[in-house]
Amino acid sequence: MAKYTGPACKLCRREGEKLFLKGGRCFTDKCSFEKRSYAPGEHGRIHARQDRESVYAKQLRAKQKARRVYGILERQFRRYFMLARRSTGLTGLNLLQTLEMRLDNVVFRMGLTDSRAQARQLVTHGHFNLNGKRADIPSMLVRPGDVVAVEETAKKQPFFKEMADYAEKRTCAPWIERDLKTLSGRIVRQPERIEIDGNLNEQLIVEYYSR
Repeated sequence: MAKYTGPACKLCRREGEKLFLKGGRCFTDKCSFEKRSYAPGEHGRIHARQDRESVYAKQLRAKQKARRVYGILERQFRRYFMLARRSTGLTGLNLLQTLEMRLDNVVFRMGLTDSRAQARQLVTHGHFNLNGKRADIPSMLVRPGDVVAVEETAKKQPFFKEMADYAEKRTCAPWIERDLKTLSGRIVRQPERIEIDGNLNEQLIVEYYSR
């Protein structure tokens, strides 16, 4: 299971906006983007001038941003796009819905973690069940009707004992029914476009892969 292991703040700086990859830290003064909002590298300040970007560059940046928001490398992201293109409906919307239905993203959308990276780590360590069975693959795709819950033995750990109080302060996606008493959530339906990150431009992503 491959993943990006470099500095997360560099990714935000390269996209020219906060992607909130570090959760709560991104809202504090410790956020690197607050000090250096220009792109990393020797010519970072030059790259900040988006008025000179070509059409291809804008398409590339849209694709890279989506990849980085969901923590996915290129090969897997392209596979998701191919899956979305073969499905009925709008390819761009199908792609975003597929990304949203990843197990690690669902845990994050339930409000149980501070970031998708943290959700991915907890899932990898086997702390969650899917429909009563242990699920330790973050890229697993859930479907409407599936139930995601914290594993029973994990609830005894201090981190999970405080999770309900922490999650109560965070909103849960409207397409998930959350039960904080059991630290579980049921997928009610596919998310609608308005319920997905509005800063993502799926049309540019489709154009990038359709060249």
